[in-house]
Amino acid sequence: MHFNKARHPSLSQLEGLVRLMRPKQWVKNGFVLAPLVFAGEFLDRYAVSQTLFAALLFCIASSASYIVNDIHDMERDRLHPKKSQARPLANGAISVKPALVLLGALYAILVWGWFVSPRVVQVIAVYLVVNLAYTYVLKQEPVLDIFTIAFGFVLRVYAGATALSVPVSSWMFVTTLCLALYLAAVKRRQELLQSGADGRQVLQKYSVSLVDRYAEMSATGALVFYGMFVMSAKPQLVVTVPIVLFGLFRYWYVVEALDGGESPTDALLSDWLLLVSVLLWVTVCVWALWPGQDV
Repeated sequence: MHFNKARHPSLSQLEGLVRLMRPKQWVKNGFVLAPLVFAGEFLDRYAVSQTLFAALLFCIASSASYIVNDIHDMERDRLHPKKSQARPLANGAISVKPALVLLGALYAILVWGWFVSPRVVQVIAVYLVVNLAYTYVLKQEPVLDIFTIAFGFVLRVYAGATALSVPVSSWMFVTTLCLALYLAAVKRRQELLQSGADGRQVLQKYSVSLVDRYAEMSATGALVFYGMFVMSAKPQLVVTVPIVLFGLFRYWYVVEALDGGESPTDALLSDWLLLVSVLLWVTVCVWALWPGQDV
């Protein structure tokens, strides 16, 4: 039996819309789940459902921000060697009109989310505004662009805490900020090395040595502040410090030796040791914080 291998146009456009939402990047929204783990409420069904709903809303919001960014950068992306192939608006897989329809649908879901979890959507609204500012202004400002990206991760953690109505340690916020600054600095470094200053306008104002120092400072800060958070608030998690240290070392190896890191998500999903270290850290955290557990 012979099957026609030609792809249906509507199927191709559907795939383009899915790619426009960048579902692979939803891994970043795992930060929303952090307060659930550290609060030790992962056995509470209501707490789990609230946190997962907050993470889902953040997935919707991040996809909406990606669409706005891709529409704004469409013409510039067509000149980029990688983005011209990877991004469906830049490569012509879909047009602006269906992208705008999808964007409207995502915003409609967030409006509905307001009636279900208004406090979480308030945090997400801040995230959307910050990303709009990033797309149109802040991405062209050196240092400020990196901090804006990092602030998005802090908001993810805050959204998770808001969903649970639990306080979050200041150490945890600072640790998240430093870790996100590390990832953002490494991303800029790899963009400079792989695409040069023409890949992104702000890269003309950076150098590899400068962002290397940013990354090293941020990684050191993340480790120090995580250690202080553990010792002051969650001493039972001291066993996770070596895992975090290994993860930072391994990520830098992936960046330096394997030429990864332009996309932290791709680096995580492509290196099995890095992925195992993250999963091991989560497992040990859950075990150490298990209700009634005495470590």
